[in-house]
Amino acid sequence: MMTGLVMVSLALISTSAACTFESASFNLTGIVCRMTKPAALVLNQQTAQVIQAAFRHATYPDISGEKSMAFLGKVAYGLTNIQINDLSIENSDVDFKEKGSIDIAIQNVTASFRGTLSYGYTGAWFVKLTHSIDFEIDSSIDLHINTKLMCAKGRVVADTSDCYLTFYKLTLHLQGDKQPGWLKQLFTDFISFTLKFVLKSQVCKEINFLAQMLSDFIQDRAANFLQDGPIGVDISLASFPVIKANYMESHHKGLLLYKNYSVIFNDSMFAPSLLSESRMLYFWFSDHVLNSLALAAFLDERLVLTITGEELREMFEMEDTEAYQGIVQEIFQGTSYEDSLAKVWSLTPPQITLQPEGTIVKSSVAVELSISSQGAEPTVVLYFEKEVTVTIQTSYVEKKLVLHLADSVIEPKAFKCVLYRAGDDRSLKHFLQKIISVAGIPEVISRIEPALTSLMNSKGLNLFEIKNPEIITKAGYLIIQLDFDFPHHLLVDFLKKTL
Repeated sequence: MMTGLVMVSLALISTSAACTFESASFNLTGIVCRMTKPAALVLNQQTAQVIQAAFRHATYPDISGEKSMAFLGKVAYGLTNIQINDLSIENSDVDFKEKGSIDIAIQNVTASFRGTLSYGYTGAWFVKLTHSIDFEIDSSIDLHINTKLMCAKGRVVADTSDCYLTFYKLTLHLQGDKQPGWLKQLFTDFISFTLKFVLKSQVCKEINFLAQMLSDFIQDRAANFLQDGPIGVDISLASFPVIKANYMESHHKGLLLYKNYSVIFNDSMFAPSLLSESRMLYFWFSDHVLNSLALAAFLDERLVLTITGEELREMFEMEDTEAYQGIVQEIFQGTSYEDSLAKVWSLTPPQITLQPEGTIVKSSVAVELSISSQGAEPTVVLYFEKEVTVTIQTSYVEKKLVLHLADSVIEPKAFKCVLYRAGDDRSLKHFLQKIISVAGIPEVISRIEPALTSLMNSKGLNLFEIKNPEIITKAGYLIIQLDFDFPHHLLVDFLKKTL
């Protein structure tokens, strides 16, 4: 649920003015994301791709200048059509600073630039000469980015404007001539400073632009992941991002976004000690968030299930229900299973409680069985209501959501039967109780598993290389913790679409 590069911290991190939070805003936290140092190191492996994109996408303006030279008068020069020709990065490192920044150091960026050098000078006898010559510049650069986490419009942002380039080599070659000459020496000496300034300005500007674009892209993806149709979750910040020596953490509101409904809570149970630092990525969810989503699903009339034909036959003829086949024959009265239809729906919004034993879901459920005979309109032969409480243990295996039924409690409420039966209703009620426990609840779970997996895959979760994910439930909250490999192709796709 929810979830770039280190410079934008898995891009829950762009640049702007700070947000204002009320003193109690931390209590509104419904979702927390924590990324540890090992995750930052994995993401940092992709930093080279963004740095290369920044160098290549940056526009380098024409450079011009003038200098007085002894015996030559004033010498004017211009560098035009500057383009990057080759680029490589030797090493990159990242470090968290508890002052609220992320330091990224990129060592030995080797870059080659090409363009045209035009120059002219006015001698003592006012003789004007103008020349134009192709040039190539070889450079070796260290790049340091001090990324500060800030906030804008409720989002985590990263300001990368604190960006420095250190040049260890800047060599000018003219027309492919690799040997120093007086002309080369002349221009190398007094254009180097100007060229360094332009490169720093343009490259750092482009890095800041890409950081903002990547930040918005991933946060949009995170919001989209928690949205389906009109149902969504507000992931705007509840408090300022936190950076410690071994992790960075962002706190989000997690409020329901559904039409005009408003679900507010102010008793968040989150505390930093609830999350450890041994895994790469953590997500913390309050049960308020899950209850809000369950309410929206109910209001949007999504908690309805129909069971027809072969599915009904399998349920009524299970091994555990063989002793009740006489009751089954009375229910269907000689009609085919294909002429029957069962409808199951929730009468009230499900109440979700998170406990160490699992996710406990409680809801009032209605079941209606109708049968068609010889083309006539369907007739409702059974209607009953139950209070159902189930305990579910959840895991994510081989990119599929797995729901394990740990326990269930079924309490009868209403019952209506229009059948003419030879037996009493007590045996029928007992049979229906059996059907719900051994077949009905597993059938509902078997429908929910692929539906939720499909929904998550539609948001792109299956594109990520998730390792050993764990879903841990505690009293009032759940934790998702995992390791991962960053899918390089997603970064490539982003750069292609953005640049």
